[in-house]
Amino acid sequence: QVQLVESGGGLVQPGGSLRLSCAASGRTFSYLGIGWFRQAPGNEREFVSGIRWTGGNTNYADSVKGRFTISRDNAKNTVYLQMNSPKSEDTAIYYCAGRWSISSSVPVKADEYPYWGQGTQVTVSS
Repeated sequence: QVQLVESGGGLVQPGGSLRLSCAASGRTFSYLGIGWFRQAPGNEREFVSGIRWTGGNTNYADSVKGRFTISRDNAKNTVYLQMNSPKSEDTAIYYCAGRWSISSSVPVKADEYPYWGQGTQVTVSS
């Protein structure tokens, strides 16, 4: 089992920056791939970004490519999502999700991730 806790959400102005964190506890962080998803009111949950447990492979949704950066610090059991130049359409609850795998792939489907955090609200508004 692994527990995931997101933090860092809040209100940010368009064009600003915000960094979300996903801290893992429980089993070892090794082999734990992490994905970030988001869900806005009335919308389905969608993939934002993901990173392999080694940190070597990453994946981004087209809507955030070039603006968001995912990274991980295995010594701190934490994955980060740096959000630069956010837009109003990035407003959503952001969730981190985990899956144990040695695969090099970074899945984009939510049902590939069995472990989920409680979410953190991000609001982009002036």
